[in-house]
Amino acid sequence: MIASMAPNIAPVLFLLVLATSTFAQTNAQVYAPASGPAKGSLVVIGGGSVGKAIFDRFADLAGGYDAPIIFIPTAGDPDSYDEHTVEVSVLKKAGFSNITLLHTRDHKLADTEQFAAPIKKTRGVWIGGGRQWRLVDSYLNTRTHRELEALLDRGGVIAGSSAGASIQASYMVRGAREGNTVMMAKGYEEGFGFLRPVAVDQHLLTRKRVNDLVSVIAAHPELLGIGIDEATAIEVHGAMFQVVGESKVAIYDINTPGADGKPYYFLSAGEKFDLKTRRKLN
Repeated sequence: MIASMAPNIAPVLFLLVLATSTFAQTNAQVYAPASGPAKGSLVVIGGGSVGKAIFDRFADLAGGYDAPIIFIPTAGDPDSYDEHTVEVSVLKKAGFSNITLLHTRDHKLADTEQFAAPIKKTRGVWIGGGRQWRLVDSYLNTRTHRELEALLDRGGVIAGSSAGASIQASYMVRGAREGNTVMMAKGYEEGFGFLRPVAVDQHLLTRKRVNDLVSVIAAHPELLGIGIDEATAIEVHGAMFQVVGESKVAIYDINTPGADGKPYYFLSAGEKFDLKTRRKLN
């Protein structure tokens, strides 16, 4: 009887080896290295009050406080903006003296060369807070979006706070029109993709959101989750970022849970993180 079973062993072993190999390949794809822009820099801010350390980093990367920068307020509620907009006033108070507003609710207009042209004349763009879906409706996959990518390619910097932070990731959280408590909203899950494969949440500790990214990473285990508290930012250069500001950044990675068994761990100001290896550097 044993002899009669022997011819069937080889095919079974072959199938087991094939399944193991396929699983390993799947894991290699799911847990791919994360990355920022190959050139240029990002300043991804968790919302709230922005301190001098963050403004200084953006200014240094944009060419100084007197350098021309663009402010995109489109995530906010109003349909129109002018130089008296609150966030413009905040940027001016911080020391920026050459600010151009770029705003539209018209996706077709955002896809024109004329509208996007001002981005070609700057090294720094700041994307304001509000609701992420408005940025998607206006700019995703338009000429404006491509000019932002071109800005990074020539060594520029893109900063974004709150909604302007989440939109910079490849997977966008809190995009639902119905409200910002919905983490995964069909039709509003694609961000600008400057960080990939990454999801960025904001107002992390201030609004008690520390557990909110857990469900996103469980549903999309290929993603690296980055939660950023208010008055805090990550400064991204290629495959590395450093924490800047007053509070903490949380890392959500299905490969590397926190030491205490929680599905996240924290980084503090000054600490660095390797996106390629998904590991803390210091």
